[in-house]
Amino acid sequence: MIRRLNRIFNEDGRALIVAMDHGLMDGPCKGLENPGETIKKIVKGGADAILTSYGVSTHFAKELARVGLIMRVDGGTTSIGTSKGPGSLFYRVEDAVRLGADAVAVSGFPAAPDEQKSLENIATVIQKAHEWGVNVLAEMVPGGFDSAPEWRTTENLALSARVGAELGADIIKLPYGSEFDKVTSGCYVPVVILGGAKRGKEQDMLADIKSAVDLGARGVAIGRNIWQSENPEAMTRAVAAILHENATIEAAMKYL
Repeated sequence: MIRRLNRIFNEDGRALIVAMDHGLMDGPCKGLENPGETIKKIVKGGADAILTSYGVSTHFAKELARVGLIMRVDGGTTSIGTSKGPGSLFYRVEDAVRLGADAVAVSGFPAAPDEQKSLENIATVIQKAHEWGVNVLAEMVPGGFDSAPEWRTTENLALSARVGAELGADIIKLPYGSEFDKVTSGCYVPVVILGGAKRGKEQDMLADIKSAVDLGARGVAIGRNIWQSENPEAMTRAVAAILHENATIEAAMKYL
């Protein structure tokens, strides 16, 4: 597990994870029409790991070979569906092991109507993954996948992160929020922040990343804000500069 974790986290203890599992919900959305070409760009830009689906892991193994691989084992409703509850477990940990994954990803939704099912999913995956020596990234979003901002308070984020750790997750993926040091200090496993919807200003995203790592986050797991940018390779380099070079926002913006 340590060897696999070190394929995700750089030697400085931080991780630039690019999330590319959106095709499970949104299909061939902008930036993911050709996953192989997008992977090449973000790997060249300095991504440490990629979080993606079984299909992408299978068909683009060559492009993924030189970065850490996190395979999502659950799945939600497609963008034309209506359910917002936790997804079912679609794949076994053994499937991820066969593809050479370093970790598997599964979502949990504290305080959502189907909270218990999502947390049971995490526990089930962790039990099996740890039998195989595979790490687990738990994506913990209080209130549900697309919860309103009022759900994402400091207290709720801190609780969600700690619950994921207590269940046995090795990495917590979490929305970024205010007083984030209270979130990271109360969680004894690495916390990485998610990116969410595509933003209008790259500088705002980079500022949040800088602030998050200054407050104890160990990296990012972001997708649309990288591969839907005008230059995914350059955007990856900008994020990598903040994470691995402690660059200022101004210095990172020079890559764009």
